[in-house]
Amino acid sequence: MPGGPDRYDELYVYAMGRDPTSFILQHVVDAHAAQTATRQTKPPTLVFALAGLYLHVERGLSGKQVQRIHMRMGRRKTQWPALVLPRDRGAISPADVLAAPAGGDRDRAIDSWCRSVWDAFRENRETIVEVLKNTASCNEPLT
Repeated sequence: MPGGPDRYDELYVYAMGRDPTSFILQHVVDAHAAQTATRQTKPPTLVFALAGLYLHVERGLSGKQVQRIHMRMGRRKTQWPALVLPRDRGAISPADVLAAPAGGDRDRAIDSWCRSVWDAFRENRETIVEVLKNTASCNEPLT
């Protein structure tokens, strides 16, 4: 696993302590789930992770907003698509994120990590956009 499990756990704890209204922990969980996915990873796990990364990186949604869309997705009974697992999962790891000073710098490093992982999974973009159109009603207001 990039950065090792202890580094991810440390980053998870850090994110839990950040502003709950933005819920940056969601981005940490999504980036990690995608970056460490294997062929044994259940399709919903990777679909939700990539949907969260897409919504954050390309649409600028907060972790709280992503969480709401994940809840909408979870209420729909659907066959989740198989996704392409790229060989490269992004150049940034939890250890790299933790190297940034705690606070705004580290939060921006989390955003960079999300972009790095999302860019690595770009081949799946259209599939993720289609899933969101069909299951999450992400064009509805995010209230």
